[in-house]
Formats: sequence, structure tokens, C-alpha cells
Amino acid sequence: MQLSIVAKKRILYVLGGLAAVLVLALIVFLWKRQQLLNYALGEVKTRVERKYPVTLTLGRARFTGLKTVEIAGMSLVPTAAASPQAAGDTLFTARRLQAGLSLRSLFAGRPVFSDVQVDRANLTAHKDASGANNFDFLFKKKGAAPVVPRDTAQGRNYGLLLNQVLEATFQSVPGEADFRQFVVSYASPRHQILLDMPRLRFEDGEVNGQLTATVDSVVNELGVSGTVEPGDDALNLQLFGVKSSVQVPYVARRFGALVSFDTIRVQLTGKEFVADDKTGGQLTVRGSVAARNFSLFHKRLASEDIVIRQGELDFVATLGRGTASLDPGTRAMLNQIVVHPEIAVRLKPRLAVSLKVDSEPTAVNAFFNSLPTGIFDVVAGTQGTGTLAYHLAASVDMAQVDSLKLSSSLVPSKDFSITRFGKEDLSMIEREFPFTAYNDKGDSLRTFTVGPSNPDFTPYAEVSSFLPAVIQTTEDPQFFRHHGFMEKAFVSAAIADIKERRFARGGSTLSMQLVKNVFLSREKTIGRKAEEMLLVWLLENWLVARTHTLTKERMFEIYLNIVEWGPTAYKWPSGKRGVYGVREAALFYYAKQPSELNLGECLYLASIIPKPKYYRESFNVYGELRGSTRWFFRFIADIMQDKGLLTPAQRNNLNYSVSLQGPASKYIVRAVRDTTRTVQPGDTAQFAPLNLIDLLNTGAQPAPTVPDASAPAPAPTPPAPR
Repeated sequence: MQLSIVAKKRILYVLGGLAAVLVLALIVFLWKRQQLLNYALGEVKTRVERKYPVTLTLGRARFTGLKTVEIAGMSLVPTAAASPQAAGDTLFTARRLQAGLSLRSLFAGRPVFSDVQVDRANLTAHKDASGANNFDFLFKKKGAAPVVPRDTAQGRNYGLLLNQVLEATFQSVPGEADFRQFVVSYASPRHQILLDMPRLRFEDGEVNGQLTATVDSVVNELGVSGTVEPGDDALNLQLFGVKSSVQVPYVARRFGALVSFDTIRVQLTGKEFVADDKTGGQLTVRGSVAARNFSLFHKRLASEDIVIRQGELDFVATLGRGTASLDPGTRAMLNQIVVHPEIAVRLKPRLAVSLKVDSEPTAVNAFFNSLPTGIFDVVAGTQGTGTLAYHLAASVDMAQVDSLKLSSSLVPSKDFSITRFGKEDLSMIEREFPFTAYNDKGDSLRTFTVGPSNPDFTPYAEVSSFLPAVIQTTEDPQFFRHHGFMEKAFVSAAIADIKERRFARGGSTLSMQLVKNVFLSREKTIGRKAEEMLLVWLLENWLVARTHTLTKERMFEIYLNIVEWGPTAYKWPSGKRGVYGVREAALFYYAKQPSELNLGECLYLASIIPKPKYYRESFNVYGELRGSTRWFFRFIADIMQDKGLLTPAQRNNLNYSVSLQGPASKYIVRAVRDTTRTVQPGDTAQFAPLNLIDLLNTGAQPAPTVPDASAPAPAPTPPAPR
């Protein structure tokens, strides 16, 4: 049965009424929703301005979808309460913001935003020469105790500073946000930083993005990924180069070093800050840092880039006022070498450092393969059996440099052995080998054979017995008893280097000088010294102590035949240049054979080993030995007699002069002495003694207590080329 017309009209009226009600309800809903949105954003503005001394300005907000809100721009401007200088100085702007909004939370009066998208945002921070800035207020909690002022006597509280940075970072991390075309800039009298991020996304604690970072003219294209968990004070972030390795800024200008890496991972697993009213507090952080293809260059470390393929540091670190430390529980990996370092640093009032490093026993092949390239290139590829473990303990207080302590040892296992050497075969010095002499600039001067086929080679037995005894006394008294090192001499040399802020002294044993001359360059760097010490250890603890294929006498023989003993510019009739080895020295100075040298002549040769190019400095204008050199003769001869290296008769017959009969005599100025107006110089007893380390390690001349009337003031002596 068909509906009547009246019934149809009634249904239409009902439907129309329902539609009208729905439209009205929708209008009310949309109006109320917009009203609630405006109210909610007003509350956000109020809360932000209540928490921070800023003015937050939000553009027109509207719904672009059922749950999607768009805000036409925003800005964050510090007020005078932040600082008078920062007032009105815009800190943050964004052209457009878009976010998801939970309607239930909106109508409940507690709006919850999600999936925030920020387009064309700019964070602009700066600091002037007086320290005034437009961002410091972000690190100050309202109602909290004021930041402890910096104490210039004790230094900055790095624990407090880092804790403030970490808390501000964790508080600023959004739950879900997508930044597009985000630019962060910072300017100060010392630094200019610009971070241009086309995309940076936060989602459920995960972070992903790319950026171009320009820091003090150093430009890097970077990728970043990882997680941030503000509630747990934890993060795990990875930073990597997009097209090339990452060049670390600031360190080049501040320390003169170049640092780069392919990838670095920073992990923070927790932190604990203990407040203190007097010091400002102390922060303990736990986490790890790992890097791949980490590269470091500094001219004082090495002449080439120091590269670590893989390195990792699991740390427990404590920072306080003027102090920092790596605490027990810290573990580091250098490729395959595992070490446990403990470091304590005090910056004020003077720098003080204590260091302890213990490595786990490492298989020999893994040990040598794990050493950084750029330092240990000579031993790279060395193979063997057994294990090696390294132990180091050192401490120094710059307020008392003489307090420096150092203990270093490389401990082999019982089954340790070397089956193959690396780039340089250390065993070659057991037999005849070619030797190349270099100048201080690293230029090759001359190559000659160390062995019987060279007519200038002099066997140990054919050298005057005085010369090895004198050199041993002046250069290395324990040579025939030690295993390559004299720790006390090395520490004393290090103390002198620190005081003079240069490599003034080497503290080198004859073994170290031999290794340096035969296998290494002449550069004076920490890396070369480290490689030198490792080579000496291998030489002394393997070839000499374990295989017995190399003797100390053979090492001394090589030293006597390669040591530089005169000016490199001198040209022999045969065309060779320089004075190298004992035979050339005996001929150059005395026109004798090495076996014919007397005690005084040997003392003179030993006195110029540290600075052979300046041998003429030992003579005054009359061609006589200066008083300081004569004092050297007496001082060393007394030591030799006390040790039984000289008989009383040999000591008493010592002549405090030398007669240069060889080519060297042509370069000595001999003025005629006016005996009517001058007084003959007195006995060398007029000179006060000097520190033995100064004498034996640098060849330094003692200052006379009474001037030598026969000699003018000596010219400044160049530093000893050690």
C-alpha cells in the first residue's frame, strides 16, 4: 500500500527537522570547537609566559580537518625580565604550525597536540662581548636556587653547566614533531654557528634528520638518527657524514688540531646531580661514545693523521667545579685492545692530572693490528704468538712540576714471541745493513753501509777503550744492564720539557738513540717518541733478552758507526758529506784512527754528541778549550774513576786540552794572545758543578762562577738536536 501524500510530507518534515538540528549542532560544535581552540591556545600562551620571561605570539588558528589544526605563525620574544639587553630580541619564529588535536582532550579542557609540523622555523641566539644574550633564561628554573657564580680561583663548574644543558635539552624534546626548513643560528664575538635543517623529525622518541652545519667557517653535511627518552634522562644518537667525513670545528682554532670521523655514536644511560650550595654541585653521567674512522692531526703529536678505525669508550664520568674524572668502571676499546682508564683532572688553581691505564692481555697479532696508523707505522703488521698487556700510571701537578711521576710497562706472556716484523725488520741490525742519514728537516743527506764492506766501518774491538766508557758515562750509564729505558732520566727530561714548554730534552738511552737514528725520522713529536719506545722494547725484550741474537756490544758498535759527529756541510775528498761514525770523527778532528784516541780526545768527542754541528763553540778565540768544556773533562773523569772505568794514574794524567790535527782545525779561529795584558785562565775548579741530567742529556755547559778572562762570552748555543 502506497503512503499517502500527507504521510510523505510528514516524513519529509521530520527529516528536514533532523537535518536542521544536525546542521545547527554542527554549527554549534564548530563554533564551540574553535572557541575551545582559541581558549586552549590562550592557556598555552599563559603557561609559557608564566614559566619563562617571554612574550609568546600565536597567529590565527583554525581547523583544516576534523582533528587537524593550523596556526599561521608564531614568535617567542624575551621580555625585560629575562634581561634588559634581551628585551624585544626575537628568539624563535615559525611561519606555520600544523598539529593533530584530540577532540576529547579539547572538550575536557586539557588539549593534547600530536604530530606537530613546523614550517620555516628560525631559532636565533646571540651573545655580545659583555656576555649579555637572549637565551640564558632557558637554563634557569623559576623558584630554583640561583646559579652559583663562577669562582675564578676554582674555575667553572662544568657539572652544573652540563646538567643545565641536559635538562634544557630533555625538556625541549617534543613527543612528535616534524621540523621543515628549520634554521638555528648562534653568533658571539668568538663563534658563528649556523644549522640548516631541511628536515628534522621526532616520533615516539625517535629522531631522524639531515642538516648542514657551518661552525666558524667549517661546513659539514650531516645525518642524525637515534632515540631520546626525556623521562629517563637517556639518549642514543648517531651522527654521520652524508657525503664525506665530518670535520670537527673549534678544535683547529683552539688547539691547532684537525679532527674528523665518519660516524660517532653518543649514548647517555643516566645522570645524577648532587647539589651543593658552596660549589654548585657535582654531576655523574654514564654512557658511551663510539667512533668509526676517527682521525686526529696535531703537529706535536705526529707528522701524519693519527687514525683509529674503531674506538669506543664506555664511561662513568664525574664533573664538578674545576674538576673532571673518568671513574672506575670506565672501559675503552682501541680497535681490538681493551683498556680500563682512570683519569682525574683538576683545572684550578693550576692544572693537575693523574692517570692510570691497564689493558687486558691482547693477542700479539691483534695488538699490533689495533695500534693507530700515523704513529706506529714501522711496527704495523708485526706478527707473533702470546699476549701483551700495557700498564701506565702517571701524575703531575703543574704547581709543582717536579712532582711528576711515571710508571709504564708492556708485559708479555710467557709464550710471547715475534715471528715476523712489520715495515722495518728490526733484526737487520744483526748483520750488515744500509743506513741513511737525515738532517733536522727530514732531508736525506747520505746513505752508507754499516758493516765490514764499508772501509769506514770500525768494529767495537778496534775503538779506543776510552770512548765507549766515556759515552756510556755521559749518555747512558746503565746501558749494559737496562732493557732499553732509564725511567728516572726520562721523567727528569719530561719535567724539563714541561717547564720549558718545548722538547728540550729527550732522556734517551743509547738504545733509544739507536732506534731513532736507524728506523725513525728526526721529527720531535709525541707519536714518534711513543713509537721509538715500542721499537726499543721489541729490540731489547725480544732480540736481546729472549732470542739472544743481538748483543749490547753489537748495538754499541752500530751506535759508534752511525752517530753524527760534525758539520753536515763538510765535504771529504772522496765527495761524501758530513761526519758520521767514529772513524770519520777521529780523522776529522785528530787525523787518527779510532784505536789511537786518548782519554782527552774521547772526552771531547763525547761532549759534542748532543750538538755536533756546533763543535766550534767548545773553543775560545785563541783556539783553546773553554773553561766549561775543561770542567766537563774533569767532572766526567771523576765519575769514571769512581766507577772503576779509569785508574788513578789515567785520571791524574788527563790533559785538559785537545790538539786538532784534522780538517776541523781549519774552522777554529786562533787569535794571538797578548800575554802582557791578560791573565792565564785558572784551573777548572773555579767552575761550579751543574745538574747531572742537564749535562748528560743536553750537553749543556755550566755557568762559571768566575768569568774566564781569556775567553769572550760564548755565543748563544742552539738547542740540542736530540
